[in-house]
Amino acid sequence: MREYDGVAYVDMNEAPSSPKLDNFKKVSVLHLIFLIFYEVSGGPFGMEDSVQAAGPLLALLGFLVFPLIWSVPEALITAEMGTMFPENGGYVVWVSTALGPYWGFQQGWMKWLSGVIDNALYPVLFLDYLKSGIPGLAGGLPRAAAALALTFLLTYMNYKGLAIVGWVAVLLGIFSILPFIVMGLVAIPKLEPARCYFLPLLAATGAIPLNRDLWTDGYFSDIAKILGGVWLRWWIQGAAAMSNMGMFVAEMSSDSFQLLGMAERGMLPEFFAKRSRHGTPLIGILFSASGVILLSWLSFQEIIAAENFLYCFGMILEFIAFVLLRIKCPVASRPYKIPVGTVGAILMCIPPTILICVVLALSTVKVMIVSLFAVAVGLVMQPCLKYADRKRGG
Repeated sequence: MREYDGVAYVDMNEAPSSPKLDNFKKVSVLHLIFLIFYEVSGGPFGMEDSVQAAGPLLALLGFLVFPLIWSVPEALITAEMGTMFPENGGYVVWVSTALGPYWGFQQGWMKWLSGVIDNALYPVLFLDYLKSGIPGLAGGLPRAAAALALTFLLTYMNYKGLAIVGWVAVLLGIFSILPFIVMGLVAIPKLEPARCYFLPLLAATGAIPLNRDLWTDGYFSDIAKILGGVWLRWWIQGAAAMSNMGMFVAEMSSDSFQLLGMAERGMLPEFFAKRSRHGTPLIGILFSASGVILLSWLSFQEIIAAENFLYCFGMILEFIAFVLLRIKCPVASRPYKIPVGTVGAILMCIPPTILICVVLALSTVKVMIVSLFAVAVGLVMQPCLKYADRKRGG
């Protein structure tokens, strides 16, 4: 542990190694790549509505410009902060170091809650993709039972260890990506230059006449049938369903280890730091799974809106922490450092912050009230936990 201007941080070269934890099997680079893929994407499923709303050209431009505004700055900040603080807590540690443990707890609460809300989507979407082939999954008791069974199955995979989660992510990732490669190859003979855009939109919009009214969730499977036949349609639908499974296990892994990291820093009760015999955060997994089940009653639109609201608040705290740590700890060890100075760091955070403000402004009053209530719970919870901890200590 080192300290600069009263700010303590962990030097990666001095971080202690726990013999007990060293016995657990770690994920490989390949597993990590696919876990990251499912944590942030999971495939092109769901992009159909953008074509209906703006047309293929503007949709394509959006997918090219958005990463420059949002994804690249966030990835660079994560790389720098992650190497500066190689701990389970991630962004909780960054914000705690820059702004203090109170705001670090708020960061953890909002990011964990947004992750659990996000995870509540995937069992629902998985069943939506299968209900065309299995009508009984459209609603009622069979759908509820299937959603619970899927949640328990994927939760058990997380309990069994990161190695299993990693292999599941790899296999599901390959299965989800391959049909779009095949669809692109099948579409090549049918492409017309006047409709020639970008894969997979290249295959979808370039090979068939454009009818924007048809572009909605699931339309990729219809295009696959037109281009390759029923077998390709079923593959796309299966890939979409499997993609939701991959995103679920990746998100739950991230959420549960975040709670573990917060417990290791004293932000949560000690039992959150308990690991299973597989090295996985047992209590964090159970809490995350319970949250998914409790939130499953919300509609798709409400889940998305609430998740975005809380996630955006968390990102603002990350950007503030990143800039403050550049100012407070300019010579701290950073095995990876973005090659910009303090002014450059500030300028890099401005475009995504503007985007965040736009997203927050577009939220409905209902979503805003529910989300602000969730934020208020975190503001009160932290001092209550601290008070209870002091009482236990005597």
